[in-house]
Amino acid sequence: MASPLVCSQTAMNRPLVFVPEERCALLLNRLSALPKLTGVTAASRLEVRPAPEMVSAGIHAIDALTGGLPRGCLTEIFGAASSGRSSVLLAALAAATQRQEVCALVDVTDAFDPHSAAAARLALDRLLWVRCGHERKPQDREGHDFNRANKTSLRVRALACKRKIEGPVEQALRVTDLLLQSGGFGLVAIDLSDVPLKMARRIPLTSWFRFQRAVENTPTVLFVIGQVPCAQTCATLLLKLQASEKSVVGPWTSVLGERPTTNDVRRIIPPHAQLLDGLQVEGELLRCRMERKPSRSVNAAFMTKMPRAG
Repeated sequence: MASPLVCSQTAMNRPLVFVPEERCALLLNRLSALPKLTGVTAASRLEVRPAPEMVSAGIHAIDALTGGLPRGCLTEIFGAASSGRSSVLLAALAAATQRQEVCALVDVTDAFDPHSAAAARLALDRLLWVRCGHERKPQDREGHDFNRANKTSLRVRALACKRKIEGPVEQALRVTDLLLQSGGFGLVAIDLSDVPLKMARRIPLTSWFRFQRAVENTPTVLFVIGQVPCAQTCATLLLKLQASEKSVVGPWTSVLGERPTTNDVRRIIPPHAQLLDGLQVEGELLRCRMERKPSRSVNAAFMTKMPRAG
């Protein structure tokens, strides 16, 4: 709609004609009185959305890089195998359970190890572990006397049920939707690490938009890890992890009591006699949509240690 407030000067050197302020105020009053515009708020009166509450990710280097994990937002961390993504997941879950919060883990490929989680100080009694991809075993009815027709119908029904069974990714999306709609969780994590790239990229963007809207204005942290970024623009915080070229071996010392470098250890000690003590992980912040974020480095480094028994 063309604005009647100002008439621009034409090519025939006509003077500019300005509408008086009284007419401007009258026009604004008439527009505000229209029934269709009663619920419309002027842009000058819109409030700035407050910054989300940040919680600790369980790793000091990541907290220093991102400020923590934002509540009511979707945080995505991706990286290749042995890049530290599972360690970050366990650290975030452990930090949430130590805050006396109930967490949920949607394990798409059944890769969660409870022993490693307990070693990371994760309170398993506050964790809901959803294992996707498991089929229900048929009930044993050998004690019942079924005739041949009933047995045939049961077999047909069993085959039909197997065909209707959803894949693990579809189950994970459905379960995540139910968890976010129900509420009450401090952190909901989706582990897509071992999902093939072809299947992970087929997840529709509408699902991530629905998750983003469901978690908005709630105290829940939606945490996603995978090989590649799947949530795309729906992720408020996007972090890339990669393992450093230098691997950390055991605490070897020389005769003089000095600790040799990694190259010296590889030259003196054969590879099959070395013990992996941890990995040096580097993180890069690719996206952060929090407003008024203070300037800080976009890279961080931390080390994952391997717990040993005995």
